[in-house]
Amino acid sequence: APVFGPGGHAYVYLCYGLHMMLNIVADKEGVGAAVLIRSCSPVAGLETIQERRGQKTDKPVLLNGPGKVGQALGLSTEWSHHPLYSPGGLELLDGGEEVEKVMVGPRVGIDYALPEHVNALWRFTIADTPWISAPKNTLKPL
Repeated sequence: APVFGPGGHAYVYLCYGLHMMLNIVADKEGVGAAVLIRSCSPVAGLETIQERRGQKTDKPVLLNGPGKVGQALGLSTEWSHHPLYSPGGLELLDGGEEVEKVMVGPRVGIDYALPEHVNALWRFTIADTPWISAPKNTLKPL
């Protein structure tokens, strides 16, 4: 399974038969660990994103949920195993800006999980960004 692949690769899966979820594998090969991308901000291709999402806005609602990210990027499970640190197609970019303040909080949408996982502070975002999925009131400075 892609989640057990090498770090820095994509792991895309279909959730509830509807949404493609983008994850970044986050450990060495053989260890199942990944980070779900819950939201993002557009840096290029806004018209394509708007078309795929069926919305003509440039506001954060365009990309403020993991299913929205998958739809906006046109993802399929075929992107799993793709190295995100190599040019071409889907890749992680260094924005060139140093992040000054990071917020942290509990994950969302996992009420079914064990309490220690529900309450773990494993959700991170750049402070003051509007490009974040709800709820925002659970986040605190790191």
